[in-house]
Amino acid sequence: MLKIYNTLSRQKETFKPLQEGKVNMYVCGMTVYDLCHVGHARVMVVFDVVTRYLRALGYDVTYVRNITDIDDKIIKRAAENGETIQDLTERYIAEMHQDADALGVLRPDIEPKATESMHDILSMIETLIEKGFAYAADNGDVYYDVSEFKSYGKLSGRQIDELRAGERIAVNEAKTDPLDFVLWKAAKPGEPAWESPWGQGRPGWHIECSAMSAHCLGEHFDIHGGGMDLQFPHHENEIAQSEGAHGCKSVNYWMHNGFVRIDDEKMSKSLGNFFTVREVLAKYPAEAVRFFILSSHYRSPLNYAEDQLEQAKTAVTRFYHALRGVEAQSNVIWQNDAEFAPRFREAMDDDFNTALAISVLGDLRQALNLAREANDASKTSYLAGLLISMAGDLGLLQQSPESFLTQGDDEIDAVKIEQLIADRHAARQAKDWAKADEIRDAIAAMGVVLEDEAGKTIWRRQ
Repeated sequence: MLKIYNTLSRQKETFKPLQEGKVNMYVCGMTVYDLCHVGHARVMVVFDVVTRYLRALGYDVTYVRNITDIDDKIIKRAAENGETIQDLTERYIAEMHQDADALGVLRPDIEPKATESMHDILSMIETLIEKGFAYAADNGDVYYDVSEFKSYGKLSGRQIDELRAGERIAVNEAKTDPLDFVLWKAAKPGEPAWESPWGQGRPGWHIECSAMSAHCLGEHFDIHGGGMDLQFPHHENEIAQSEGAHGCKSVNYWMHNGFVRIDDEKMSKSLGNFFTVREVLAKYPAEAVRFFILSSHYRSPLNYAEDQLEQAKTAVTRFYHALRGVEAQSNVIWQNDAEFAPRFREAMDDDFNTALAISVLGDLRQALNLAREANDASKTSYLAGLLISMAGDLGLLQQSPESFLTQGDDEIDAVKIEQLIADRHAARQAKDWAKADEIRDAIAAMGVVLEDEAGKTIWRRQ
């Protein structure tokens, strides 16, 4: 039975969807004003695996990941660049998709944008005002009245009185309580704005997700995910808005992935330890980055360090090396396996423990190597197919071994390497060992490793 750690209850719970065989999941996506960073990569990969595994269990999954395309940062960046907000956001949406595709992240089923959801946003704000959970201020802003939502703080475990003690009302704000948060911001000169019953303005960040999730999945759905940094105040405010407006529980299971740290320090632009996905992918294969992310449990802190990326690259290389030259059985369904599948499923059923699941893949790789050494062609073919099938639900090992092992800069001339290998083979046939070693050294100087096995020579990048 699949168990998921629910941030709301602070314990693992047996997963039971609202509708048998069907799962609705919403994950907070990116605010598109810059390139995605390593923290974004973790969110994308983690919930991609959640989606893949739920589908592997036979669930019909509707995965929604929103795009925030109107925000203070977006407005500021567009002004700095001298471009329209639409041009800025469309460019960074395309960049986001490029990074996600490179990491093997499947596109969400629905990807709503805040700017295309104004009708739902305005409707929800009106409902909150009608029900007494929100109020319009004299300056054209609309605020959520936190004092009216008696269970505020239940997700983060914070008490209203304690929160209020640490808050202050800014001079230019018209809210009546320090904890009240904005639902609708009155328009400022030169900013984009939409018509509303309270005058021109734009939505606050929190209301966008409540409106989009309800529109796409209904008032009550199964899973809501995101980074741990969103737990408070964003997700706390989502609960207040959604449950206040609809009068029912909004989400059954709240999932949050842990922070990303850089060399054991919190990732931060101010500390100069901030890495974009694009920068990381320029140095490491995308699948190695994905493997690195999944090598830690999603709720644990993830420490980004060069040596750990190198270890991940080495590990993925070993998997592909085990598969290279093997005719993998194509019709293997990993769930039917009696030896490795129960362990893999036990790991994944325990709150998506990908770190433990990867160790099962490692044992399977060793079994595959033993079968190859024993020249058991049938078993080798089956185990290779099993490895590919099982790893596929983690989004791993879906390339051909040759493609992964020879990928890299175009500086390496594959045709030239093959010719040098042929020349080396000829030298060895002629027992000209000095010539053969000379060619091998020349190939090594090109950043290529030769591996002699089963009467043939294969090559890969160092």
